[in-house]
Amino acid sequence: MRAENSLPIEHESVLVYSKRMLSKLLTRVPYPVFGVAPKFHRRVAAKHGDILHAHFATDATTALPLISYLNLPTVVTLHGYDVTVRDDTTRKKFAGNLYLKARPELWQRAQLFLCVSEFIRQRALQAGFPEEKLRVHYIGIDRTVFTPQRGPREPLVVFVGRLVEKKGCSYLLQAMKKVQEQMPQARLAVIGFGPLRIPLEKMAGELGMRAEFLGRKSGSEVRSWFGRARVVCVPSVTAASGDSEGLPTVIMEANAIGVPVVGFRHAGIPEIVKHNETGLLYTERDSDSLAAGLLQCLTDDAFWAAASEAGIKQVAEKFDLSTQTAKLESIYNQLIATPVL
Repeated sequence: MRAENSLPIEHESVLVYSKRMLSKLLTRVPYPVFGVAPKFHRRVAAKHGDILHAHFATDATTALPLISYLNLPTVVTLHGYDVTVRDDTTRKKFAGNLYLKARPELWQRAQLFLCVSEFIRQRALQAGFPEEKLRVHYIGIDRTVFTPQRGPREPLVVFVGRLVEKKGCSYLLQAMKKVQEQMPQARLAVIGFGPLRIPLEKMAGELGMRAEFLGRKSGSEVRSWFGRARVVCVPSVTAASGDSEGLPTVIMEANAIGVPVVGFRHAGIPEIVKHNETGLLYTERDSDSLAAGLLQCLTDDAFWAAASEAGIKQVAEKFDLSTQTAKLESIYNQLIATPVL
């Protein structure tokens, strides 16, 4: 099952749902409530799968009727909001309330929960997930696509992400105002879209700082911007709802290309950004320190070169897609070999 705007897949998909309201009312909304979709279940079963892997616990609870029907080993990857958003906030939404009610059944039925960072594992424990079923598994990136680019760099800071509260772009704007006061040639490119785009553009204007809001960009375009940038900034913060990052892949992508990352000491980010080694990290919402870190990366050539090479090396050692996929396949094989009770 996949959304109609997701990446293309080689084989025929069993179900494509639309974000249009009528499609949601007829398919997505009733299914987690009633769990009745005989044709869909039979079509999935006809694929003769060996394992079921769901991403996000919220989606896994939606799939509980299918999990029960197939009786296959089930793996769930925990990414972020599915274990960090506070329960009192989640209950305000109908779907969130369904998720909380169904979660104990998911804890029982799933054989393994893969956590994208140690931070997410700790938050899953706090949420009540069974400790014996939790395992950290980093998601890798394709290093044949994200390759080191060691050419000249512009005095450019790049932000990539959805323009929502937890991404912390407002703190980057405040920091860049201070950076540009000391280094007028420094530029900021904001790549991404979201509900805060207009307020953030207004904020940039009120601050009197320069920022390009570029909207959505393709993967190749993002890589091109990374290849020009001196710094990638990841100023993520904990949202009012508790929503937090897991481990942003944009950090791995930037490091693989050779760009140091400056950001906040938030969620799983310190598991990949090593302060004073592969980048610089500061206390959440401290825009003054963030500005100082950005200036250091923009002006200190020796530090920049060392952090660039350290980041490239770390991605090769810990976040290579081929290596991490082989580890995931090994996990699959272990679960397949164990009968589902």
